[in-house]
Amino acid sequence: MAAIATAASAFANLSLSRTFSVFPRRSFCTAIAASLSTEFAIASSVSKSSKRSPGASDLCVTSESGEPLVFREEDTKAASSRSAQKKKSGNRSSGNDVKLSVPKYSKAARRFYNENFREAPQRLAKVLASAGVASRRSSEELIFQGKVTVNGSLCKTPQTKVDPGRDVIYVNGCRLAKKLPPKVYLALNKPKGYICSAGEGEKSVLSLLDDFMKSWVKKNPGVPKPRLFTVGRLDVSTTGLIIVTNDGEFANKISHPSFDISREYIATINDVVTKQQLITISKGTVIDGVHCAPDMVELLSQQADSSKTRIRVVVHEGRNREVRELVRNAGLMIHSLKRVRIGGFRLPADLSLGKHMELSSANMKALFGE
Repeated sequence: MAAIATAASAFANLSLSRTFSVFPRRSFCTAIAASLSTEFAIASSVSKSSKRSPGASDLCVTSESGEPLVFREEDTKAASSRSAQKKKSGNRSSGNDVKLSVPKYSKAARRFYNENFREAPQRLAKVLASAGVASRRSSEELIFQGKVTVNGSLCKTPQTKVDPGRDVIYVNGCRLAKKLPPKVYLALNKPKGYICSAGEGEKSVLSLLDDFMKSWVKKNPGVPKPRLFTVGRLDVSTTGLIIVTNDGEFANKISHPSFDISREYIATINDVVTKQQLITISKGTVIDGVHCAPDMVELLSQQADSSKTRIRVVVHEGRNREVRELVRNAGLMIHSLKRVRIGGFRLPADLSLGKHMELSSANMKALFGE
């Protein structure tokens, strides 16, 4: 019995430095599994005077006293089988036990995610606008009118910092989705006759994105639709490149004059343009009390299929009807005006009127001239 106790202790403590195996690895794993179970029992009889030599499938363990102990493969298999049956019956009998919920991720993993990937709390008005509730100004009005609650309390401060993933936000009795829509960046070739706002009763450029919005539910199940708006504006008669997004910070960088992002227009003129008129355009004019001058004015070659003159005008402020006012100040009349470039991103030649494309990371860098 002392020898059996010594062998069991060797298995429990995994003191295998003096252990040597003379059987396949599969049987060795079976013996280890049996030794770690509570139902492990040594069914073999160990005899000091046994003259039978270990077989190819037996486990030999040397005790501290130097006595060889032999465990037959059939014994270890029987022990592991009894242990498996015990666990199986125990699982069936514990059907009424209370099951404790185990976190999917460890505390350290959750902390790492919160510190590196979770978005910082944002202003309440911005969260409502990003979720597509209304525009930023309209969201502020909803907050002032007392139609927004945060965690059960009425909130009338648009600057309140909230986290949509944790805070419970209700607008007009409807709960705001926890997951905000991802950022969307689109380039649209605006046709003539469309306005750059979501006005009712008039054709809006956003109506050209109806197919994109319809496919959103299929591509992004469970994610609310983004509230899209144009970056800057083109008047109803101007065609060409316009950016559509739901990212307010990105839109501000593109449209604000302090970021010095240029815009290139091609103006088609009914009359012949003289050198003096080009000089007049380059000197600029006063618009809304501010003197505006273009970065560049260039006369383009005449197209073979048209007798009209074309000029290239590059500006960076992007004031309302700036190019039209510059040309009109020189005594010229614009037949058509098209924007072909913003920053370093040029309108693709294969993007037809009324069509759009999603901006890639390279296109985004080009917008800022990177």
